[in-house]
Amino acid sequence: MQLKAIELDFFRNYPHLDAAFSPSVNVICGENAQGKTNLLEAVAYLSSARSHRARYDRELIQFGVDNAFLKGEIFSRSRDFTLEMRLHRGSRRQMFSNGVGLKSAGELSGILNTVLFCPEDLNLIREGAAARRRFLDDIICQMRPKYAAALGEYKRLYEHKTRILRDWEENPSLLETLDDFNLRMAQTGSILIHYRAHFIRRLCQEAPAIHKSFSGGREELGLAYETVKTVTDPQASPRQLLPQLLEHQESHRQAELDARQCLSGPHKDELAVLVNGAPAKQFASQGQTRTAVLSLKLACREILYQDSGEYPVLLLDDVLSELDPRRQEFVLHRIDQGQVFITCCEDDRLSGLPDGAAFRLREGRLVSL
Repeated sequence: MQLKAIELDFFRNYPHLDAAFSPSVNVICGENAQGKTNLLEAVAYLSSARSHRARYDRELIQFGVDNAFLKGEIFSRSRDFTLEMRLHRGSRRQMFSNGVGLKSAGELSGILNTVLFCPEDLNLIREGAAARRRFLDDIICQMRPKYAAALGEYKRLYEHKTRILRDWEENPSLLETLDDFNLRMAQTGSILIHYRAHFIRRLCQEAPAIHKSFSGGREELGLAYETVKTVTDPQASPRQLLPQLLEHQESHRQAELDARQCLSGPHKDELAVLVNGAPAKQFASQGQTRTAVLSLKLACREILYQDSGEYPVLLLDDVLSELDPRRQEFVLHRIDQGQVFITCCEDDRLSGLPDGAAFRLREGRLVSL
């Protein structure tokens, strides 16, 4: 899987960019605020139509203009793809694959898989459960179109139910639709839980071994999936999970009406991360946190490779500068296959990198070195 070239117009700080890349390692050097992170964000957006930094597409459009354009030339599944994204400040985005319009981000699944690590990813451990749910959603959406579709529907249903619970006292007739929304949320929620459970099982097979090697055998990484309490086996089929979710909804019905909040469902799921048996969020050091997150990301890369037979594009945003030499060597040892993008500052010393291409980025202009 390879991003052969990218074209950007009015995306973030790029009035225009047209660049071709090596199929192996691409090192992008530049001072701060030159657009290194924006470039990796654009690559990741092509893969999933989601940004790790922006909640709304309009935030990706350059200030003072109304539209932005992204185009990627991809080699994947033994064929060429052209992905195009047209972002509009006042209307919905448009997505195309080989000139054919796409109705949802789920249709991008499997064309360009990416795994991104950036400094903000430390929040995957430090923040609340929502950060870890986003991590799961981002990866599983790339692998399973059915999951991406269910996730989009669940979010829409959640917003509708939230409005019902918020406004029902002022407009009691809204409660007439509550049972229907509960049923549909349980149906889509059972799909989310099923896929999350199976993905976390695979994470448990890959990430602890990577973490142990990464830490020189000094640390043990543990992972656990916490979901709706009435669910006895999260890996069961959605059909089996459905009545268990409905049971939990019913037991929380009055509490939801009183709190005016949606209290039941997989939107409250948690991926518990432990280091040496202790919750990483409360007890992991800076180095342990960084090691745990990198281990999770590298495990995702292995799972995507196992799933598709192709390594996803690995995006490392200013990662190596924060690691000691031994951990740098560990990361570099694991990127000798597949396409990789690494950003760094001008004075970084990245000895030991596999052969590839190097670029200097200055004020949104990319120049080969």
